[in-house]
Amino acid sequence: MNFTVINHPLVQHKLTLLRDSNTGSKEFRELVSETSMLMCYEALRDLPTKTVEVHTPLGVASSQVISGKKIVFVPILRSGLGMTDGVMGMIPAAKVGHIGTFRDPATADAVEYYCKLPGDTGERTAIIADVMMATGGTACEAIRLVKNTGCREIKFMCLIAHPRGIELVNKEHPDVQIYCAAVDNDLSDDLFIVPGMGDAGSRMFGTK
Repeated sequence: MNFTVINHPLVQHKLTLLRDSNTGSKEFRELVSETSMLMCYEALRDLPTKTVEVHTPLGVASSQVISGKKIVFVPILRSGLGMTDGVMGMIPAAKVGHIGTFRDPATADAVEYYCKLPGDTGERTAIIADVMMATGGTACEAIRLVKNTGCREIKFMCLIAHPRGIELVNKEHPDVQIYCAAVDNDLSDDLFIVPGMGDAGSRMFGTK
């Protein structure tokens, strides 16, 4: 299956704090941002580089800079918003789009209610982000919307994934690499990941 679990000790430590029900909203938001920044290193490991010469105070150095396509970061509302600051701290020149979906309670299908993407999204590498990926329906819908712009270099980044979601994304979008910090194997009756971390959006923004 086309996914990578980022098991760096710092990522796993922060994920443990995020799972803890005693973690308050302020700390939860900070941890989501920090964890996203750390995960971004791995998700962008394959960015192409080129060699340039720079003048240091003592001479000329041959050094590497990023080349090729630029980045667009696409958080899925609401919880994906909490991942934005961390990633933008890594790539301040990236553009940002937003996708809003909700899960139909009758069918469990993802329903789009908002989509605003930069006009040049099709010319960029897209990182779509959501804190949780349970059934994969929301992820697949977001990927479809980004692909509709002509974008063909897409990565999906989440903190916790469920095998059902990974399988669906791999089936419908086998060209999209998934990056997560953990895979939890159970789902509740209302399709929340178990043990997971609860409703990430509500914990992040202090709502119920």
